[in-house]
Amino acid sequence: MNYKMVFRVQSWILLIEALLMVPALVISLVTKDKPAVNGFVETMGLLVVLGALGILGTKSADRRFYAPEGMLSTGLAWISMSLLGGLPFCISGRIPSFVDSFFEIVSGFTTTGASICPDVEALGYGLLFWRSFSHWVGGMGILVFFLAIVPVTGSNSGFTLHILRAESPGPEVNKMVPRMRDSAAILYAIYCALTVLNVILLLVGQMPVFDAFCIAFGTAGTGGFSVLNSGCATYTPFAQWVTTIFMFLFGVNFSLYYLLAVRRFKMVFRDEELRLYTGFVVLSTVLITINVMANMPAGRELGATIREAAFTVSSIITTTGYSMSDFNLWPSLSKTILVFLMFVGASAGSTGGGLKDIRFLILFKSVRRNVRHIFHPNEVQVVRINKQRVKEDTVTNVNEYLACYVLILVLSVFLISADPANYGFETNFTAVMATLNNIGPGLADVGPMGNFAGYSDFSKLVLSFDMLVGRLEIFPILALFSRSAYRK
Repeated sequence: MNYKMVFRVQSWILLIEALLMVPALVISLVTKDKPAVNGFVETMGLLVVLGALGILGTKSADRRFYAPEGMLSTGLAWISMSLLGGLPFCISGRIPSFVDSFFEIVSGFTTTGASICPDVEALGYGLLFWRSFSHWVGGMGILVFFLAIVPVTGSNSGFTLHILRAESPGPEVNKMVPRMRDSAAILYAIYCALTVLNVILLLVGQMPVFDAFCIAFGTAGTGGFSVLNSGCATYTPFAQWVTTIFMFLFGVNFSLYYLLAVRRFKMVFRDEELRLYTGFVVLSTVLITINVMANMPAGRELGATIREAAFTVSSIITTTGYSMSDFNLWPSLSKTILVFLMFVGASAGSTGGGLKDIRFLILFKSVRRNVRHIFHPNEVQVVRINKQRVKEDTVTNVNEYLACYVLILVLSVFLISADPANYGFETNFTAVMATLNNIGPGLADVGPMGNFAGYSDFSKLVLSFDMLVGRLEIFPILALFSRSAYRK
């Protein structure tokens, strides 16, 4: 294990995190929010000192970098930036508990959107901005941003590849262009372009400037932190439709946008994952609209119900977590559909969480192949996605991922069920679902009108672990607990 190179990466990440706090600090200065200013200044000073010392101390680091270093660097980077990124909340006194501050910023960076704040508007503009901006930073990945701007490894192309594989969501990472560093830059260019377009359209929809940026950051990162206690309910129908559409767009595999840019339209429209993802959204919206209209007809307009259903479906399947109504009040069938969408998640290669549609495709085709093998044992059958053969290693990886996912889900529900708050099973189960899949709101006491403040510090740490595990697709975090990761 090349420890010096791992710590050099951590040092760069801390310096970048300090730089990313600058806009929030400026907003706090402009709004004369002295506690927030103190929080940001002290935290940034600590980040700069630790980062500079780390870089100076690893000047002689060997540039060799392989998969174990990639896993370890990624897991440690997300933990270290979360431990320090929550300090402005704690130092300012707006979230006095360190565990609560840690939970809040982990929820931000992992684009979960679960909150312990009963009154978000009391945080102040600077902290609200940092809270939402953390979604945008974590959406595409802090290490992807790092790869796009920091020339830290010279000609070692393996560094970029192993970092991208460790941080990017999905069973495998595809190159868009020959150099992986260029692929990272293209991803961020697409990400920025869509974010800017989202902000412009929200402004057209009469959303306040500050709100437009924060909501766009949360939409782009599929995060879900709102700046109003009412969520997105008070914005205009146009702004709500814009948010719905962009939540859907940010749940699409970003490599498809690159294919559109280079005019490979057939490859995009034939993409099986995109068709499955779109089908889930359309079918779920139709079913929920019919179910809600049939069971809650009093004073409901069809157009408003369609908008509400489409918004909520896009929010849940992309794991964004924005809300414009209390879906706790919906009929049982509608809530069951939402829980299913929590499992499914968005596309691989997007900023969304969940199991990912591509894994559902691979699992379905793998099961179908195994059933066929029973009747035709001598026939060679392979799993194909988009007419391309899926490697057996990838199929195995998907099966292992699902096994780990279920184990973590069951264990987490068991652990937080012992919480002194004594929440019911629906609350505890959907709390784990909402954090492990990076969604934000669950059902019952952690629904869109509730929060996670009632849980004990231990349960919040368990749920914070779930958020990190869900965002990094389990293995980079589990690798931190493996002895073999630290051997030479």
